[in-house]
Amino acid sequence: MAGLEDLYREIILDHYRNPRNRGELESPPAHRSEGFNPLCGDEVVLTFEMDGDTVTDLRVGGQGCSISQASASMMSSAVIGKSANEIRDLTRAFKAMMSIHEEVIGGDGSEALDRDGGASNGGVLQLGDLEALRGVVKFPVRIKCATLGWNALASGLDETSGAE
Repeated sequence: MAGLEDLYREIILDHYRNPRNRGELESPPAHRSEGFNPLCGDEVVLTFEMDGDTVTDLRVGGQGCSISQASASMMSSAVIGKSANEIRDLTRAFKAMMSIHEEVIGGDGSEALDRDGGASNGGVLQLGDLEALRGVVKFPVRIKCATLGWNALASGLDETSGAE
């Protein structure tokens, strides 16, 4: 198991050191959503563009620990090109993985995401690189770090759907 943990650690560090989709889109027209964790000072600033119900571009800004920043980087790669509903499904799957109880999505384990975040393998969802964050659940105080970007995006999507 140590080999897998080392691989996961490397994936997290790679996303932290070389964040994907780093920066900020001009807002407006891009939507802006922010997340802040007062317990540790992590902050995430998301700017994203939508075409209809699909996130066509997303940029991540902010600062914080390796977990919050790597998770936001992984999230940005996973959600670009996805519809709001697909993103909500992916968010539920990720948060279930982050749950101390690791609840099964869909109740019977029939729902899952493939490496790119889309439904595949007969409906089995796998989280790809996001699986690297599975070990965070061993440290409950860090779960908020891992879910910070996801909560900011969910809030931003809710605001955009309410504005239409």
